[in-house]
Amino acid sequence: MPLKHLHPSFNYWLSRLMASDPGRKRLHQAGKATISLMSSVFTILFILMITGGPELTPAIMGGIAGMMGIMVVNDETTALKKGTTLLLSLSAVIGVTSGSLLAWNAFLVSSLMIAVIFSGFYFSKYGSRYFSLGMVGFITIYFASFLQLPAEQFLWFYMAILIGISFAYLYNFIVFRGSAQLLKRSIYSFHRQANLTFQILIELLADETTDESRSRRLTANVKILRDYAGHVSSDLNTHDIKELWPGLSSAQVKLYVFDTAMFVATLADSLSQLKKDDALETNGLRNLLIRVIASLQKADVLALHYDERNLTEAQLATDELRSKINELFKSEGEPEGRLYLLRRIESIAHHVTHAALSIQRIKNEESPDRLEQIPSEEQEEDREDDKTTGLEPTTKKAFQALVAGAISIAAGYAISPVQPYWIVLTSFIVLLGTQSVGRIYLKGLQRSIGTILGAILGFFFAEMVSGHSELETILLFAVVFFAFYLLTVSYMMMSLFITMLIAFMYDLLLGGISFSLLGARVIDTIAGAGIALFVSSFLFPTRTRDKVYETFKDYLDELENYLIPYIRSFTETTDIKTLAEQAFILDEKLQVILNEAEPIMKHPGTRRHSELPKWVTIFTAMNYYADHLVASSYQKNIGFPKEIQNVFPDLEKKLVHNITTVKQRLNGESGPSTLFTLKIEREQIERGAPLEHQHYIDLVHHVYYIWRINQSLLLLGEKLGTFEKKNSLVE
Repeated sequence: MPLKHLHPSFNYWLSRLMASDPGRKRLHQAGKATISLMSSVFTILFILMITGGPELTPAIMGGIAGMMGIMVVNDETTALKKGTTLLLSLSAVIGVTSGSLLAWNAFLVSSLMIAVIFSGFYFSKYGSRYFSLGMVGFITIYFASFLQLPAEQFLWFYMAILIGISFAYLYNFIVFRGSAQLLKRSIYSFHRQANLTFQILIELLADETTDESRSRRLTANVKILRDYAGHVSSDLNTHDIKELWPGLSSAQVKLYVFDTAMFVATLADSLSQLKKDDALETNGLRNLLIRVIASLQKADVLALHYDERNLTEAQLATDELRSKINELFKSEGEPEGRLYLLRRIESIAHHVTHAALSIQRIKNEESPDRLEQIPSEEQEEDREDDKTTGLEPTTKKAFQALVAGAISIAAGYAISPVQPYWIVLTSFIVLLGTQSVGRIYLKGLQRSIGTILGAILGFFFAEMVSGHSELETILLFAVVFFAFYLLTVSYMMMSLFITMLIAFMYDLLLGGISFSLLGARVIDTIAGAGIALFVSSFLFPTRTRDKVYETFKDYLDELENYLIPYIRSFTETTDIKTLAEQAFILDEKLQVILNEAEPIMKHPGTRRHSELPKWVTIFTAMNYYADHLVASSYQKNIGFPKEIQNVFPDLEKKLVHNITTVKQRLNGESGPSTLFTLKIEREQIERGAPLEHQHYIDLVHHVYYIWRINQSLLLLGEKLGTFEKKNSLVE
């Protein structure tokens, strides 16, 4: 879908903007929260004006309820979300009532806050609902005690809370309930990003030299596309697929998205090497690749109106590409190096066009009765909970919050006796969603920096607009929007806008603001973050390295579940398409590794004396080859000779042995000191796979990826200690 008749640079940035925020989910969520806040505040202010009620505080409480009713509800199903949203009103009413009645006694308010924090963390093991209720309860207690709300105005505050929660319910489940449209926008963003990246690839292929700046831009865009593919995968569900494209299954769409992202990534990784080897000059491969990419770029596969000729052209070009590569395989003997790169590109290109044609064929029939049911998509995964010999993570977090809350209360009264609870709030938020000491440190640092910058900017802007309540109110709503819009992008930027929000609120509530007041909030924030870090370092600490090792083991568990059915598919009837879901799960597991390793990876001193970057590189490479197993293949059980089929049980046994051994060493357990190279199995399959047939060429290609995954396991073995490498089970 290229934008024509525009300057290339303008075209690029316009497309980049249109592709950003896949599905417009951040805009959707931040917009809902801001609109709910505005609707609640203005509705309550109107009611207060015509009834002569209290001036401003009920509107603030109602706005908080309306905003949090959007942001803190994270249950798994819509029904649970609706129930939690309604229960938030009860939590807020109890919080306002108890916070106001106990405001005269600092000890009682402090004890109540700590109890709510502890309960929120502890009971979250039974569902996110309990944490949401605890968060709303804590915030309302905080504001009620800080504002010292009078008991005679309770009915006004109860009304305001009900109005706020009602608006949250309205916007969440009635006005903006169209998840199908969210999915449609998400796929639209994916297509935009794919076409943008296709254009860069075409430019790189057309240019016989290597442009480093364009290569860097390509690398960045490939990463974005992979992220967008993950967004589409998480947004897919059967109900929305039926509504948008009758006849399609989410498995088909998911596989098409996965293959497209892998095709782009493979081209990006391979082009520089192929150019270096002059492989693109052979038999017109360069022009063939440009034809394939250009035709896929023009084909909007899931659009209502499309041109069938584009996909037909892609199929013809891909078939021609396959024929030429087959000739190279037959003529150059043992396949290595550039032939594998070319085979990888051709194989994924073939499956992208195949998946696209299948989707269009089913869409053309437009028969709801032909819905393909994939049981594995509708059934919940029966994953066993991790067995722990000690306390559960939620229980540990609850006790950390309990101790951190108690210390924060004491520190709060020592530092800011007028508003002692801000330190509690900070320590509570820094502990939220973090497990390792390193992650808590990083989050606390980001929050502290964001708060300092936000205090400076907030004071500056609040001083500029002080006395202009209308303008200040507009800016208040604007910073709320940007805080939530950037929440998943940059925690530091979110903290910056939240601090600016506090500056505007202080100016509106207190009739003015001083830099010393905001400075106190900065000190409170740094103190709260420090307390959270201190407590997490000494009470049930989870070292960053231990947490990273845990993510390594989780990844290897998922990899084993992924590889076993894949290898068995060579000798048994298995639908390889269903493994695309597991490939996305592997991508998510890898992202968890990157997130947990971030504190070490970003700390220059720690990184210099750590092997962790090399470990992460090995897992990234392993994930790359695991993705290619699905992206390069469909059904494998195509009648291989018996001597080849007999190799796969040994291949599976050795690979499982290697994964299990590495996991044991990661866990600190003693185990076998042997790892298998898979050299014999690879040689047997390559010798027994005559290259005159396409599926034998594919077989060699697929086993190559399995071998590369095993090479990564051997590297991990070297990092974990001295292992004896064997070729045979009987050596």
